[in-house]
Amino acid sequence: METNVFRFRDARAAPDPVLEAEPVAFGSQPVPLVLDNGSFQARAGWACPGPDPGPEPRLQFRAVCARGRGGARGGPGPQVGNALGSLEPLRWMLRSPFDRNVPVNLELQELLLDYSFQHLGVSSQGCVDHPIVLTEAVCNPLYSRQMMSELLFECYRIPKVAYGIDSLFSFYHNMPKNALSNGLIISSGYQCTHILPVLEGRLDAKNCKRINLGGSQAAGYLQRLLQLKYPGHLAAITLSRMEEILQEHSYIAEDYGAELQKWRCPDYYENNVHKMQLPFSSKLLGSTLTAEEKQERRQQQLRRLQELNARRREEKLQLDQERLERLLYVQELLEDGQMDQFHKALIELNMDSPEELQSYIQKLTLAVEQAKQKILQTEASLEVDVVDSKPETPDLEQLEPSLEDVESINDFEPLFSEEAPEVEKPVTTVQPVFNLAAYHQLFVGTERIRAPEIIFQPSLIGEEQAGIAETLHYVLDRYPKAVQDTLVQNVFLTGGNVMYPGMKARIEKELLEMRPFQSPFQVQLASNPVLDAWYGARDWALDHLEDSGAWVTRKDYEEKGGEYLKEHCASNTYVPIRLPKQASRASETSGRGSGASGSGAGEQA
Repeated sequence: METNVFRFRDARAAPDPVLEAEPVAFGSQPVPLVLDNGSFQARAGWACPGPDPGPEPRLQFRAVCARGRGGARGGPGPQVGNALGSLEPLRWMLRSPFDRNVPVNLELQELLLDYSFQHLGVSSQGCVDHPIVLTEAVCNPLYSRQMMSELLFECYRIPKVAYGIDSLFSFYHNMPKNALSNGLIISSGYQCTHILPVLEGRLDAKNCKRINLGGSQAAGYLQRLLQLKYPGHLAAITLSRMEEILQEHSYIAEDYGAELQKWRCPDYYENNVHKMQLPFSSKLLGSTLTAEEKQERRQQQLRRLQELNARRREEKLQLDQERLERLLYVQELLEDGQMDQFHKALIELNMDSPEELQSYIQKLTLAVEQAKQKILQTEASLEVDVVDSKPETPDLEQLEPSLEDVESINDFEPLFSEEAPEVEKPVTTVQPVFNLAAYHQLFVGTERIRAPEIIFQPSLIGEEQAGIAETLHYVLDRYPKAVQDTLVQNVFLTGGNVMYPGMKARIEKELLEMRPFQSPFQVQLASNPVLDAWYGARDWALDHLEDSGAWVTRKDYEEKGGEYLKEHCASNTYVPIRLPKQASRASETSGRGSGASGSGAGEQA
């Protein structure tokens, strides 16, 4: 059995059931709803108080929507998340509320929230009577937060909301509680990669850096690589399958250049290449035919070959007759005594003497007579049913050389050609020995490391950005040496795009190269890079449920605007909008007068 062959799972999402809210959710105190609003996947669940708050979010789905042609015609309406099933047939219809990792289309965001509330058993017709903890992007634009707050307070009429950064929630979930943590977070998600310094438990927003690369760009790059390598399987190389290869078959090389050199060795390639088996049908054409149908098909093929040969003979006979008429015309010139025209005609025919002309006329006359007899015999044989006396003996080898021989004779003998040998013999089709399974395999070799390498070397896909290592070095250089030593003691990796094998070792190698000799550092990978953000948000909601200084209430929203944010350990830094002070009416009048005079002077000039 062939080794290193893997089949695509082509997993199809199962529709989420409409759950019932837990009884504890409607107790004397409303239970917070935790929504990890990611650009790749949304996660929603309850933050239930008690010793066992629940193992995982009750709802996880892709953050995409597809609008059907519904409405008056009664077709299906918008479909969200797992209700879509397989994404590939609907790829051209998919829409996301995110631009990179910032929600910008609040109409689609409302569809995601409706889907979450409905499947968690929350009635959103009148209002949602639960506090909401919602994740947002690092340094989220105020306008995006303003639209999100307006949607939550005006559409769903929630009592209060708390915003936090997903990677910071993951960071505090993996750190000891009630400790002022310092560290450097590397968060790589579906659209972006962030490097976030944390000092004394708070985000240092001024020195945060973002790289506009993540799992989406890696999947697109891998798709282009394999489509260029296998142009015959363009339609089968889909983004969903590329994401599967990235999640299950790719890894980060500790030393990219040295790893590529290893792949140059044939033995290493054979032992490490992953052969991805595409789906195919093993039923060949004609494999289900009966013996009578195969016999009839052979006879039809034989009739077509005989008709083809007869048509070629007729075309050849017509050409020979035209040549013979031309030669007879030249012979008549000789008999009539028109010697000048006769010699010119001989030169055109590339002949030297009348004897050579006579020899060609005799040979061509004989060939024409034989061709006429052969055509008559063929027409008679076509009227009779063909009986395949030897169906097991294929005789295709005699047919092709005979036709080629006729063409070669025509090339070398422009005035006549000898008759081709008999070819009307029973033939059978021979199925070639062809391994369909091997033809439908994608050999994923160096692509396993090329695609995830783009977050370290964006130049691989033509991006003029710095990779993780360069950006990490740039962020550290903005701090004094003592602060640098503190930050590198806790380098924390989180996000779905850091789950490649070898990611932690690669970051340790990059830090070893950029840090002073024998200086200590420590790299830690999140216990669950995908779900730790939701777990951290749930823990924060339970710890700060009574803390009024961390929640934005409806009163705060009405007084201070939708962009208002109450800071906490996992939040962004709130920077209020500074509007210019309104000038007095007199100063405005004088300013307008001076402006008018200035414009008049300008016109005169």
